[in-house]
Order: sequence, then structure tokens, then C-alpha cells
Amino acid sequence: MPDAAYDPGNIFAKILRGEIPSHRVYEDDDVVAFMDVMPQATGHTLVVPKAPSRNLLDADPAVLSTLMPVVQKIARAAKSAYAADGITIIQFNEAPAGQTVFHLHVHVIPRHEGVPLKTHARGMEDGAVLAENAAKLKAALAG
Repeated sequence: MPDAAYDPGNIFAKILRGEIPSHRVYEDDDVVAFMDVMPQATGHTLVVPKAPSRNLLDADPAVLSTLMPVVQKIARAAKSAYAADGITIIQFNEAPAGQTVFHLHVHVIPRHEGVPLKTHARGMEDGAVLAENAAKLKAALAG
């Protein structure tokens, strides 16, 4: 059975179109990165291609080739910005695997030794905290 079709009404598509605000930290012709509003750790960032792809399984390889270098760039900057001991990269494909927004996206999560991740998709972070975290990441990207 084929997976469902891409839904242009998903929340990330709305963020990409500017219909829903976000704390953007990076944007180029193909990719946008913004703070996750339900972070699993301080600095949790989402990296999203502008091209409509439901997930990795249906993405054009050309989309992946522009996405992954940005994931790496954000991961390096996040490690520096948040003095992280490591970075977790997560990407879910379809609901049984944990995907809740059906637009391809990669989670970049700074990690600190001995600090567990918060539960995925629980509790919205305060906007001021997200803005502060976005500023730290933007500064690391600029430096």
C-alpha cells in the first residue's frame, strides 16, 4: 500500500509560506532551519527543505543533497552555541516510526552528558526562550 500523498496544509508548509510564525535561524534557496516549539533539549532545531516532500521515503535525491549539508552546518553551530557534548540527529518516516508532521524534517538536538531528552511533542516552549536560543544559534552560524 503506498504512503499518503503530501499535504500542503501541514504545519511546516504553513511555516515555510509565512502563515505561521517561527524562530528561523537559517534560510537559503532550498532549506529553512527554525527552533522546535516543543524542544526535547535546549537548542532543538528543525531543518526543513522548501520542496514538498512527505518524508525521506518520497524525497527527490536532489532535495536530500541540499538538505544534509545544512543539517551538518546547523549541528556544528548548535554544538558550539550551546556548549553541547554531542548532537543527536533524528528523522522520522511515517506515523508508526514517530513522524507527526508529514513534511520532511530533521531534528538537530544539542546534548549534554547526563541530561536526558524531554519527551517528543510535549509542551510548548516560551517564545522568549525560543528567541534567545535562536539568537545564540544565529550568532554561532555567523561566527
